[in-house]
Amino acid sequence: MNTLTRLPKSSLAALSILLLASGGASLAKQSEAPRGKAQQSDLPRVEKAKIEKRNVAGTLAATMADVEKNATSALWVGYAVNAVAGQGTVCCGNYNDGENCRKCVLETGDGRNAVGPKSDAIKGPVLLEGRQRLTVLFRLEDKQLMRVRVASNDCVLDAGGLAFIWLTDVKPAESVAFLGEYVRRENLEGHGRHSIGNEALTAIALHDGQEAEVTLESFTALAQPEELRKQAVFWLGAARGKEGLAALQRMAKKDRSTEVRAHVAFALSISKEPAALEEMIRMAHEDESGHVRGQALFWLAQKAGKRAVSAIDGAIASDPDTDVKKQAVFALSQLPKDEGVPKLIQVAERNRNPEVRRQAMFWLGQSQDPRALGFFEKILLP
Repeated sequence: MNTLTRLPKSSLAALSILLLASGGASLAKQSEAPRGKAQQSDLPRVEKAKIEKRNVAGTLAATMADVEKNATSALWVGYAVNAVAGQGTVCCGNYNDGENCRKCVLETGDGRNAVGPKSDAIKGPVLLEGRQRLTVLFRLEDKQLMRVRVASNDCVLDAGGLAFIWLTDVKPAESVAFLGEYVRRENLEGHGRHSIGNEALTAIALHDGQEAEVTLESFTALAQPEELRKQAVFWLGAARGKEGLAALQRMAKKDRSTEVRAHVAFALSISKEPAALEEMIRMAHEDESGHVRGQALFWLAQKAGKRAVSAIDGAIASDPDTDVKKQAVFALSQLPKDEGVPKLIQVAERNRNPEVRRQAMFWLGQSQDPRALGFFEKILLP
């Protein structure tokens, strides 16, 4: 049984401002105009670029098609939308909590984006008003779209001397629809993390709004390929809050694939919603698959806490599947040592199942803890 589910990580709480004073309404009116103007453009700081601004007069898809058919040389196209609440800084697809975004080098030798050294970090003021904005970027070459990237709007972009077209008045719903076509076209089957479809899925997940929510959930439908469902599951846990949790709870009960449900257990472990723990415990107790129960136990161990430890103890005592019991013993080894080692000793001394006792002894041997040495001395020396 696999110990780990392979999956990607992220976070920061969004700040909202309430105008309670008697002059609050007039203050809001005064700030509306400049904010509206900024949101029409939101051009980030772009270095080493030949910048051109274009207004999306028709649809985003039509505008992009026009740019694409004329893209004989490499160029970047970008625009801004509202970012989903609760995310940390996004710099070239790298996520962090609190650290300033560094320079994002769009053109690198291996075709991937790179993050500049700490000396390149932006030292500007923290924005206290309005939603965080997300920059969506496309690399075009030879009349086709080659890459999709995202970055926080305060990230400095280095375009490597290429043309850079900045689109204004982009409708978020059209952005989600445009990106969604690339996800559906590729379906993520047989493609790596840096495929266009996977990059487009990431961009959708970080969009604010109902359109992004509905589209992301549509990728979890049973008719969709398993790999796409697994990737969508990750983002439901990592980025979509309560709505994402509700979708994960449905999938935990209804998705027929044990691999997808195992990914649901991981996604629940990275969700910031308190109720996610309850669903992980339910999966550890009730899922029909021993593999899924074992995965839920493993991710519970990463959460630690009394409720999680109680669920692990319960699986060792009561789960009918020996493999699940062994996975629960491994989960104990993942707990902080002051919590896990005494429990492993207890299992090694008292559990009736010899395979489970052996598993506990194995992980005690790996712990390099003095208490484990004392246990082995007691049972091995006359």
